Amino acid sequence: MKLIERKYYLDKLIRVIDTPDIKVITGVRRSGKSKLLEALQKYIIKNNENANIIHINYNLKKFDKIDTGDLLYDYVEKQFINGKDNFILIDEIQKCKNFEETINSFHAEERFKIFITVSNAFLLSSDLATLFTGKTFEISIFPFSFKEYMIYYKNNNKYNAFDKYFKDGGMSGSYLYQEDEDKSAYLKDIYETLIIRDVVQKYKIRNKDLLNKLSDYLLDNISNITSSSKIEKTLKSNKLKAEHKTINRYIEYLCNAFAFYRVRRYDIKGKKYLVSQDKYYLSDHSFRTAILGKKNMDYGRILENIVAIELLRRGYEIYVGTLYNKEIDFVAMKKDEQVYIQVSENINDSKTLEREINPLLSIKDGYKKMIITRLNHESYLQEGIEIIDIADWLLNY
Repeated sequence: MKLIERKYYLDKLIRVIDTPDIKVITGVRRSGKSKLLEALQKYIIKNNENANIIHINYNLKKFDKIDTGDLLYDYVEKQFINGKDNFILIDEIQKCKNFEETINSFHAEERFKIFITVSNAFLLSSDLATLFTGKTFEISIFPFSFKEYMIYYKNNNKYNAFDKYFKDGGMSGSYLYQEDEDKSAYLKDIYETLIIRDVVQKYKIRNKDLLNKLSDYLLDNISNITSSSKIEKTLKSNKLKAEHKTINRYIEYLCNAFAFYRVRRYDIKGKKYLVSQDKYYLSDHSFRTAILGKKNMDYGRILENIVAIELLRRGYEIYVGTLYNKEIDFVAMKKDEQVYIQVSENINDSKTLEREINPLLSIKDGYKKMIITRLNHESYLQEGIEIIDIADWLLNY
């Protein structure tokens, strides 16, 4: 398989390489966690002549017998070299029983620099805080960005390349398949077999039909405002009963597995978060077409999903903005930075442009405002608002 350097994530790991925390790489299945760990290993070998790397990959059969924390401890002890910079790199650590006690011990001994990857359905961010008592530094990895897609295919025509990225998505394993139906079969297998199965297994879900129907609903309604009561009505119309609490719990499970990301609503004028009605965005937009096909395709909502994931990839906290009964697609916040963003499939029609620009003009603070759309040409300003093609915005980082 062709590999590219995922510099953004590798640089993050390198910046914290000498900190005492346990570095934990998380992300949706098949997003590249194992390859990132291998890239880190190559970097250490190249840049640290005094390094001793203890690399355990639980995806490989040769490590099957190191299946308990005690055995893991014994194996690492035998590999330890006094006087060296000892690195522990462990892939899919959740496959080792009682690993947390051993990792905590390694951390307390202060002899190792520790990097691990985990399968998210089995070990969540909340689990990490409990298991390692706040000693972790988490790095979330996402499927390929558009910039990485361009590098992978060495495509210099950004606007044409985006049309292909819109169709292919960021799950790079699918790029190996030539036919669309084979790509879809690969993506469907990841989503249904790995993500959904893992959720069922971790939470011991009995009502698998409800989980599948709920997943399909969220897939079909990415970028739409939704609520558990609305979902309940839809399920009842399909003769499938479920209580609010069950629906909310199952949605939480899907988000825990990084299948979806929940985005809350934010009252811009009142500067407060609203508790009802959220939006859900898919970890990679290619899953939607693979599972549901091209029925009810709404290109604008898929563009919005791509923007949402890119904002999360860049480290923003994102919210759906509300102001005087108007909706702003994204209020994106990071440190002292705040950006208001509208996303539209196209704004060639004057009414569409007016609909998108008016909510932004009603915001009176001095933060940046922009409309991300399909222009196929360079960006421009209108009434102080930047209007930019999505391909340019995705590459401008």
